Amino acid sequence: MRAILEQRSHEIVEDIEEAEAVILDTCGFIEEAKKDSISEIFDFIEHKKHRKFLLFVKGCLVQRYFEDLTREIHEVDGWFGVVPPERIADAVEKGEKKVIYRHPESIYSTSVRFDSGPYAYIKIADGCSHTCSFCAIPAFKGSYRSRRMNFVISEAEQLVRNGVLEIILVAQDTSAYGIDTNEGTLCDLLRKLDSIDGRFWIRVMYLHPDHITPQLIDTMTTCKKVLPYFDIPVQHGSDKILEKMGRQKKSEQILDILQQVRSARPDAVVRTSVIVGFPGESRNDFEILLEFLKEAQFDRLGCFVYSDEEGTPAKSFFPKIPHDTALARQEELMLLQKEISRKRMSRWTGKTIETLVEEQENGYYIARSFMDAPEVDGNVFVQSRDSLIIPGFYHVTITTSLDYDLEGVAL
Repeated sequence: MRAILEQRSHEIVEDIEEAEAVILDTCGFIEEAKKDSISEIFDFIEHKKHRKFLLFVKGCLVQRYFEDLTREIHEVDGWFGVVPPERIADAVEKGEKKVIYRHPESIYSTSVRFDSGPYAYIKIADGCSHTCSFCAIPAFKGSYRSRRMNFVISEAEQLVRNGVLEIILVAQDTSAYGIDTNEGTLCDLLRKLDSIDGRFWIRVMYLHPDHITPQLIDTMTTCKKVLPYFDIPVQHGSDKILEKMGRQKKSEQILDILQQVRSARPDAVVRTSVIVGFPGESRNDFEILLEFLKEAQFDRLGCFVYSDEEGTPAKSFFPKIPHDTALARQEELMLLQKEISRKRMSRWTGKTIETLVEEQENGYYIARSFMDAPEVDGNVFVQSRDSLIIPGFYHVTITTSLDYDLEGVAL
């Protein structure tokens, strides 16, 4: 979006006091995100009382609640649903009030990117064709659609030329890439990205278990620039709950995937996310989940408390789990994960790993390793007698392991 506007000679400013127009992106996935989006809209409306500018609101929340939003909030100058960024740029320039597609369309053809930071995300697909009972994404994102491979590759090449050192591939399900086209699979895409000249990392997020194959594991563990980082949201460890969630893979099948990954690359890192408090989750189901996590030994884990989402089958499931009970289970689970993480992190003490140094603070350089996706994972805190170039790749000998982070000395 930013690159398209800049290419059309618009100036992007960071201070609202300098802006003539504001484009606010929104999320309509879970209740908390919806509340945050609504709050942001009203914050900008409040700003409009003191300074004149155009306010455009776009994204999933608009797609999902278009009629309600346009009926109730009149201070917004333009409402845009899930539509390609080129179409949004056209609407902003023309001052259009409403742009909504009956069938959401977020796949875009542009490859223009002006990013130059340490890392950048590339969307390789959007939408979802899974039928998880708790998830509303298909309702406002539509079915799964892969971007054209040549657009993705062109975008990555431009980012690397701009000096970006880590390319992060995202989608609702990256492992399904290409399933709806004849252009190739995620394996093919990764091999082509791996062949781009330059020194940079490739990280893949959101690998759905249903599409993880031995071929994909082999590709991710043998391509030199692809990090051995497997982000596999499993959601639960009780087969009863997995079935109610509409998940296809059972717990033993998930454990088999982990075994395949670690056999192919013993130092591979596996991240996951789970949900507690799903309707019908008994104490026994929760205990099964804990035992599953003990066996799986995930390196990284996020735990979310279930919340009812409009239009999903799970909203009608009973019995509901009291919120306090779900919060207590989340806390108990994360205490277990802290122990697992501490043990997993300790194996790196004394070893030398490559890191991406991104900033300096309080006498330390702050870096990430292949184990650390931005914003959701840990960091490596680096000491160095020499000044380090930021951003830059440096080998670091690990001296101390913490619960989720590492400390070390730059070579």
